[in-house]
Amino acid sequence: MSLEYRIAYKAENQYEHPVKEARWQFLICPHEEEGQKVTSFSFGNSLNFPYEVSTNAYGFTTMRILAKAEFKHISFEADFNVLKTAASPFDFDLPLDPVEDLQRYQNLHFRVEFEPFLRRTQLTTLLEQHSKFFEYRKEKTVFENLVDLNRWVFEKIFYTPGVTHVNTTLDEIVENRHGVCQDFAHLFAAVARQFGIPCRYVSGYLHQGNGYFGDSQMHAWNEAFIQDVGWIGFDPTNNILTGENHIKVAHGKDYADCAPLKGILYSKGENTTNHSVQVHGQQQQ
Repeated sequence: MSLEYRIAYKAENQYEHPVKEARWQFLICPHEEEGQKVTSFSFGNSLNFPYEVSTNAYGFTTMRILAKAEFKHISFEADFNVLKTAASPFDFDLPLDPVEDLQRYQNLHFRVEFEPFLRRTQLTTLLEQHSKFFEYRKEKTVFENLVDLNRWVFEKIFYTPGVTHVNTTLDEIVENRHGVCQDFAHLFAAVARQFGIPCRYVSGYLHQGNGYFGDSQMHAWNEAFIQDVGWIGFDPTNNILTGENHIKVAHGKDYADCAPLKGILYSKGENTTNHSVQVHGQQQQ
């Protein structure tokens, strides 16, 4: 079974004083990979500034814009059509020996190969007293422990928009127990990496027709590496493995690698920004 999604992205920026020059980088285009294909996309802005399509350090599509003319208002629009193929996230065999399974993650060559996604970052670091909260069960496989971690993070944090920002530390989130999808994903990554399991932060879109928690603009989840299987998606915000409703845009070490919009502006005064994303899905034969 295939599902077709249409994603409509809009952003509107208003500035108090004229902007003399601006540069933007958008990381919002769905990624092409197994089970996910972009069938069409369009991107533009209200002032018709030219843009170029390139790839970032991780190989994901970015749109870059350089504005040299003065302006006080600009809007951006993008439309993407994506075809997803439904597949079971549990379609693999678990190892028979859980102890041997975990030991394979300690191999030096393995740790060097996956070093970027084993590394602590400012957004994926916990104080020592908080890092003991989740107990890794040695009688279970790595995958089974990650399923437990997914549920633990889901139960640890209450999904509450507007109470955190991109620089809120994990320790504040663990203490206050409120956050949004990026906070759930950062906590999952911090704990997984602490046990030597490579873990990526993933940004993308979530079709929320099934009542999932998630930001109305973009969603965040994780991918953890399972030996002999590959990267498996975990969504701790919803306590599920990722599936056809998750539309991946990019991955990185944390939010800083996957921010949907980065910009540099030469202007004074205040500015306001409004974003909206709509994801529409339709089943195909």
